[in-house]
Parts: sequence; C-alpha cells; structure tokens
Amino acid sequence: MNREATIRRLLTETFAPLHLEVIDESHMHSVPEGSESHFSVLLVSNHLRGMKTIDRHRSINRLLADEFSTGLHALALHTWIPDEWFERGGKAPESPLCLGGSKVG
Repeated sequence: MNREATIRRLLTETFAPLHLEVIDESHMHSVPEGSESHFSVLLVSNHLRGMKTIDRHRSINRLLADEFSTGLHALALHTWIPDEWFERGGKAPESPLCLGGSKVG
C-alpha cells in the first residue's frame, strides 16, 4: 500500500469524514521521484467539532506518527467541520510554492 492510501485509510477509519482529499505534492518539491514525502490533506468531519485547530492537527500528526518516522516530511492540513467547509466554498486553499529547493517548474 502506498503512503497516500495509508493516510486515506487511517483518516477514514478514525474520523469518518464527510469529505476527504489526500494529495501527494511531492512532485512540487526537490525530492527524488516517488518519494511520497509531501502531502496536503483536506478533512471535513463532524468528529472535529469542539476541537481547536491545533488539537485537530495534533490528533492527525499522532495518527500518522509511523508515516513521519518512515519518510513523510510535510503535511499541509485543512481540518474543518462541515459548516467551516461550506463557509470556505467547499475547497481548500492551494499550497504555496516550495521555497526550499531548486525544483524548476
């Protein structure tokens, strides 16, 4: 199972999302092809209700601790309850360009 599928499975099992996007953004960074090291996640779930943003992110980081220990380097998180998702038009902001490498687009 690749890292994207593992992240998707763990988030689905834990948060029962109403909407989930897991995007491998490694190609946007100066990493070897196939690295699966940089991801963006949009998670919309009622399980996040009542949690501060920092607590939402901490819970996901704990859930993905094994992935971080085996090569996951960066995780852009957008963690919303349904009301927040609808307020934002149903989509996450685009990730910024990588400033840490020499990747040329």
